[in-house]
Amino acid sequence: MTPQIRGAQLARILGHWHALPGRRRSPDYSALADAVRGLLADGRLALGVRLPAERELAETLGISRTTVSAAYRQLRDTGHARSRRGSGTWTALPAGHKMANFGLWTPADDLDVIDLGCAALAAPPQLVHAARDAAEDLPRHLTGAGYHPTGIGELRDAIAALYTARGLPTSAEQIMVTNGTQHALDLVIRLVLPPGGPALVESPTYPNALAALTARRARIITHGVSPDDPGWDDELLLATLRQTRPRLAYLIPEFHNPTGRLMPTALRERLAATAAQTGTDLVVDESFVELALDGTTMPPPVALFDRSSRVVSIGGMSKPYWGGLRIGWVRASAPQVQRLAAARVGVDMASPVLEQLVAVRLLAEAETIVGERRAQLAEQRDVLVGELARLLPQWRVVAPSGGVCLWAELDGPISSALSRAAEAIGVRLAPGPRFGLDGTLERFLRLPFTLPAAELVEAVGRIASVRYDLDRGNRMRWPEPAVIA
Repeated sequence: MTPQIRGAQLARILGHWHALPGRRRSPDYSALADAVRGLLADGRLALGVRLPAERELAETLGISRTTVSAAYRQLRDTGHARSRRGSGTWTALPAGHKMANFGLWTPADDLDVIDLGCAALAAPPQLVHAARDAAEDLPRHLTGAGYHPTGIGELRDAIAALYTARGLPTSAEQIMVTNGTQHALDLVIRLVLPPGGPALVESPTYPNALAALTARRARIITHGVSPDDPGWDDELLLATLRQTRPRLAYLIPEFHNPTGRLMPTALRERLAATAAQTGTDLVVDESFVELALDGTTMPPPVALFDRSSRVVSIGGMSKPYWGGLRIGWVRASAPQVQRLAAARVGVDMASPVLEQLVAVRLLAEAETIVGERRAQLAEQRDVLVGELARLLPQWRVVAPSGGVCLWAELDGPISSALSRAAEAIGVRLAPGPRFGLDGTLERFLRLPFTLPAAELVEAVGRIASVRYDLDRGNRMRWPEPAVIA
């Protein structure tokens, strides 16, 4: 079913559309069309959504139907809407405006490159000792075949204990260890989403999740997440679920990647209940759940409100510990875990035993390691926010209360151009369109604060110089961009 936005819902996200810059120099219909185009460009209004009927929107906004009709006509003329007589009007993008290259991040050999394309920390010092201890413990596992499709028992126990400590009672039978969080997501998609099935994601969202869904030929539906708190529009998100009834919804409620927003408790509860009604499996990515900053009180896990085994939680060691340690997991009902283990045989047999033993040792020191990570990230976040305010004050940044990145709103739709220009002076960036569909989000840029403070300061200085060069119209020879995510 085609998703539809009601008049009241559109009015809410339009906000003060009549007070936008340039409002006095343009008629009402043009200002309304500009506001809708802005929502599309920022990803807050999804593509392929049926707009409210002209009469309904006119009554909601308190304007004439003629004004709405003229605004819709202008949107059609610019390619931002399509209509069919008697059927309604749908959001769209002009012909030729399509962006669907998600790609993978690859490290640079040039030490002068400051890489802000990857939101991940370097390994903690405790990793070396954990690896040594794990190697000494390995012999007791060598008498068996080494294949553990759901993971070794002691690691599953340790992961289950993490959920129990968060108020969600969990047994080892509800845990399956995977080769990273992306592997966990891919397995769940293979199990619950038929080829070509409908899937709901946030916009913006994690690029490699889009890649995994695209590989499954999923029909992707989006819900816009705002950089401002609370991020999600409760009524619009739940209405989209009810209207489209997707087989799978991939969401990042804890310090959403890339906006950094934290989903409120009330929405978590309503989300789980609505998913049960619509027959939707919720895949909840908790990659950043341990990285709360500033003493932020964490809401309960979404799975706590699950009454019908519709919530599958995924997480891993990459963000709080190290990306090179390929340990992730799935938390689901015990029967679902067994089905995932059976599906896994077609992908791989099991996760490496030695890496699982390393993970056990690191989780045993979680309080110390993660505590140090939080302090480090909070300091680096504040440095990055301060430098952006000093050198690029026209950019708008909402500092997140957790996670590892900022979602900066730029002073124009220049994200891709800025990223390509920055590459030439040794800064790798992740432009906004990488986190959405069809070329939207050009006004945004993801900036992780995972690098040392000195590198962040240098990076912002270089970015600022390139930004001002773009204003002066300097002609630059840009190389082909590196593929990032």
